[in-house]
Amino acid sequence: MTELYDVTVGNKVPKVQTGINGLDDITAGGLPKGRSTLLSGSSGSCKTLLAVQFLYESVMQFGETGVFITFEETPAEIKKNVRSFGWDLQKLVDEKKIAFVDVSPEPGERTTIMGDYDFSALLARIEHAKNSVNATRISIDSISAIFSQFVDGGIVRAELFRITAGLKQMGLTSLITAERTDEYGDISRFGTEEFVSDNVMILRNVSEDERRRRTIEVLKFRGAGHQKGEYPFTLTERGVEVLPLSSLELTMPSSDVRMSSGDADMDRMCGSGFFRDSIILASGATGTGKTLLVTTFLNEGCKRGEKTLVYAFEESRYQLLRNAKGWGMDFSKWEKDGLLKIVCTYPEVRSLPDHLLTMKREIEEFKPKRIAVDSLSALERVSVGKSFQEFVIGVTSYIKHRETAGLFTVVPSSSPRAVSVSEQHISSLTDSIILLRYVELMGEMRRGLTVLKMRGSTHEKEIREYTIDSEGLHIGDAFHNVGGIISGAPTHIIRGESDRMGGMFDSPQI
Repeated sequence: MTELYDVTVGNKVPKVQTGINGLDDITAGGLPKGRSTLLSGSSGSCKTLLAVQFLYESVMQFGETGVFITFEETPAEIKKNVRSFGWDLQKLVDEKKIAFVDVSPEPGERTTIMGDYDFSALLARIEHAKNSVNATRISIDSISAIFSQFVDGGIVRAELFRITAGLKQMGLTSLITAERTDEYGDISRFGTEEFVSDNVMILRNVSEDERRRRTIEVLKFRGAGHQKGEYPFTLTERGVEVLPLSSLELTMPSSDVRMSSGDADMDRMCGSGFFRDSIILASGATGTGKTLLVTTFLNEGCKRGEKTLVYAFEESRYQLLRNAKGWGMDFSKWEKDGLLKIVCTYPEVRSLPDHLLTMKREIEEFKPKRIAVDSLSALERVSVGKSFQEFVIGVTSYIKHRETAGLFTVVPSSSPRAVSVSEQHISSLTDSIILLRYVELMGEMRRGLTVLKMRGSTHEKEIREYTIDSEGLHIGDAFHNVGGIISGAPTHIIRGESDRMGGMFDSPQI
């Protein structure tokens, strides 16, 4: 087979951009030019939609025309189905920017092909449609529909090779959909399509813990690079959008500029405040003051004229306004001044990929300097382990690339020695970790706070007692003669034992 050559990229196979959000990232620039790409997926995995979007975006973004071959749905049905995305395919047909070739069966028509079959007529129709709009791209949906009529598998492979070779000879970059019956089984129904095609991409629509998770994987690109593994995608008003989370590179800048948390004592514990581009994790049980930390953090930003944004997944806007007012902070004023934006929604309203895309667009539009998410643990209700990890990586990476400070709250596991899912997935991604714990001593419930981690800066190591009243949070002195606070099992150490333990670490006399 003759390899394509482009003098602008040396001996690499040139690519054409798809214009589909995120897809060009995981394909490292788009689909290999002039070659066939098999798009295999089960029912409901968005094969047809992505095939249409490939042509629509080529016209709207790059001015390239295309041909759509349909073996199942009629052109009228396809045009009607995509109108919900605002895509007027009929207008593009009238403007000779997209041409349809209808090979869909008539109602009730069933054909079984026993012997040889000549696809010359089909290739001739494709070439005529190509010339009518001067097309450079083509989508075929679905090749499985016609080859299911063949009894001989050898014919399937031979004729599919003939079609792909014909498309390549016409200079078309083709996207061909095929059906599969098992999400992690055979790539295609007949087991031959993937060997004839130059490239293979797989769409999956997997049910995990009673929730659907859609992913796309580039299985092979002959002679061309691509990102490995599965990537989540979702459907929005724009169509298919891929989230290339693990393709993010660690190239974000790092700032030495500090910002105040809004509490002078907290700033001192953190070595003069948070870094401007840091991710801060506040971990504590219900009632330990996590939301108060968020409120103080945001209020300080507004006082300094900085735009702030908060995502509340457990409390309504009115609750946040009431709570802030109770602590002497006027969130209503900051909203009117355009310095504060409050977004309140139940996690169950949408999937995590949809939450992530929505958050990215709101952040891009509002351009805040401080962002708070309260609470991250609430999002665990609508996710499985993998999708939650992808969400955390996506949102924290996006915030850091924008040099924006982010404060996330989580609820630790109810088991004293266990670590919650939220803490597992985000603790290593954060720059600072603040622990808020209940301390039960002598029949009295008290609260303790410590800075467990402060990346790139010194910080206090003591566990300090704090109180909460109508004026906010007040950090006091460090606990003495108390152990096991962080582990969740505080115990009072008697004076004699305290002296003995201290002596174990006395410096040797020289």
